[in-house]
Order: sequence, then structure tokens, then C-alpha cells
Amino acid sequence: MIFIFLRIFMSACFILALAACGFQPLYGTQSAKTVTAQFDRIKIANIPDREGQILRNLLIDWLYQNGVPTDPAYTLSFDPVKERITDLDITKSADATRAQLRLDTTMKLSDQAGTVLLERPLMAITSYNKLQSHFTTRVSENAARESALGELARKAETQLALYFERVP
Repeated sequence: MIFIFLRIFMSACFILALAACGFQPLYGTQSAKTVTAQFDRIKIANIPDREGQILRNLLIDWLYQNGVPTDPAYTLSFDPVKERITDLDITKSADATRAQLRLDTTMKLSDQAGTVLLERPLMAITSYNKLQSHFTTRVSENAARESALGELARKAETQLALYFERVP
């Protein structure tokens, strides 16, 4: 009986402490309007290579609620996406049966004057199976690459949302 009371008391204390610290959801009703309004003011610059095109298209789909901005206040740019593949799970015959794919880039948010307001390194790691068939291995590798690019886009969106939540 006393353990139940203690558990309820501790839960209530935790909830009150969380409310007292100023915690508020990033995409709550109040802040979601200001964050998404700022997203509509960002021009996404071209990103080199095929991976950059996919990343840019994902960001366009996720950030723009009202279409491409006609008079952007910010420019979002990325360094070229660097890819590194590492073989994992090496067998006795020196064949790899699994591979790790790592994508790295750096995002920069600048104002119209060219001042960098936000600069963050982004990284995504995924893995895929290396099978007997070269075709199926290639398909698995491409699926892993697209998954990692989606993760980079989500991380970029989160960094932008956190930035615009702090800046009035």
C-alpha cells in the first residue's frame, strides 16, 4: 500500500517538476505556427550530386507548406554529401555479408546578407546486406542510401525548428 502511494507521489512530483522547468513541445499549437511560418521563408539552395538532389527534394516536401517562397529571408545550403561504405561481418573466406553506409554533410542557414546564422554537421548511418546477387546487393544499398538521406533531412528539419523556436 505504501509503495503505491510512494509511486503516485513520485509521479506527481516528476510531472510538476517537468511543468516548472519551462518544457513545451516543439511542434505544439503555439510554437508550430511560428516554426512552420519560418520554414516558408527559407530558400533551399541546390546540393551537388544525386544524393544532394534527393536530400533537397525531401526538404522541399517537408518544409514548404505553401509552395516555394517568392521572397525568402533565409538560404539553406549544404556541403556535398560524403559517403563512406565499411564492410562488416567478414566471413572466413574474406567475404563481407553486411556493409555499413555513412553519410556526412554540413548544413548552413544564412540570412540575405550572407551571415551564417546556423551551421551544423549532420550524419546518418545505416547498414544493408551484401548478398550473392550483385543486383540485389545494389538494390539493398540504394534503399539504405535513401533511408540515410531521409534521416539527414529529418535532422536538418529538427535543427531548423530548434533554431527558430529560440530566435524570436
